Amino acid sequence: MSRLYKVFMTDDIPKLAKSSTSDIVGYEDFLAELKTRISSAQLRAAVAVNKELVLLYWQIGRDILHRQQQQGWGAKVITRLAADLQKAFPQMKGFSPRNLKYMRALAEAYQDEQIVQQVVAQIPWGHNVRILDAVEDTTERLWYAQRTIQHGWSRNVLVHQIESKLYQRQGQATTNFNNTLPQPQSELAQQLLKDPYKFDFLNLGEDFLERDLERALINHIRDFLLELGVGFAFVGSQYHLEVGGEDFYIDLLFYHLRLRCFVVIDLKIEEFKPEFSGKMNFYVSAVDDLLRHPDDQPTIGLILCKSRNKIIAEYSLRDIDKPIGVSTYQIQDTLPEQLHDNLPTIEQLETELETIVLKVENADNL
Repeated sequence: MSRLYKVFMTDDIPKLAKSSTSDIVGYEDFLAELKTRISSAQLRAAVAVNKELVLLYWQIGRDILHRQQQQGWGAKVITRLAADLQKAFPQMKGFSPRNLKYMRALAEAYQDEQIVQQVVAQIPWGHNVRILDAVEDTTERLWYAQRTIQHGWSRNVLVHQIESKLYQRQGQATTNFNNTLPQPQSELAQQLLKDPYKFDFLNLGEDFLERDLERALINHIRDFLLELGVGFAFVGSQYHLEVGGEDFYIDLLFYHLRLRCFVVIDLKIEEFKPEFSGKMNFYVSAVDDLLRHPDDQPTIGLILCKSRNKIIAEYSLRDIDKPIGVSTYQIQDTLPEQLHDNLPTIEQLETELETIVLKVENADNL
């Protein structure tokens, strides 16, 4: 009897103990679901706290502004108010004189409390401060706030987009989308493209080839995707297509997740020429036939040139039945801008050389 007991103890107990956790039916799914619900609740709580905080800051700023305007309070009252609030709420870090001035600036920038609740209070206070610092126009400020909500921009990404003047560049490409795409696809696609694209992260010098530009963009794909915008997925470079028994290669091929379509990019290191649109029309047609899924939207083509004449581009696209856009790009000079002012001009160099030559000639005559 004891031998049977020992066999039971050594062989079966570990199996029972092991099955008590991982073998419970549905346990892992239940745990994953709980984690998701808890994370979502934490996020909603954080958003709610931020919304209340920004709304509180706006109300404080509104009241300060009102009393300064109506009761003649001077600027020094902010310093006094900051000290008293910090004394009353030592655990809170938001009542410095500088922050109180931002609260007043927030109330001055957005006077409609409903707009504050629906847009401004949906993004972190630090984001709002950056927008107040860098953007003057109210409409433009709200545009950046709305895009931050839509795309979940971090503070650094927001600053980058403001500094690159995204508001002025968005939707400025020359296109034929109104004639080739249905609504609302045409409007979404138009807003998708920019002009110019800023490739400040590249350093190619002066005499670079199209292949050099393509390689540089691929080597900086993360920065390139950031500049293209949210939704672009990289498919390939020099993407091979076989048409009529011949080989063709697309410079860059992307897929846009929101538009649900392929985006063909053709790179040019020269000014736009009418024949470029014919080549792009061929590429877009080939991608539509060879790669496009029945559920995909029509493929879009983007010709990226060093420069363009807008009227010539418009004429070139007018009667083409494939959706194509033409944009330009900018590349940062190889020499940092702050050094340009410190370098001598050609005239200054010539003067210096003439002076040196005269000194040498005088020395030889002695």
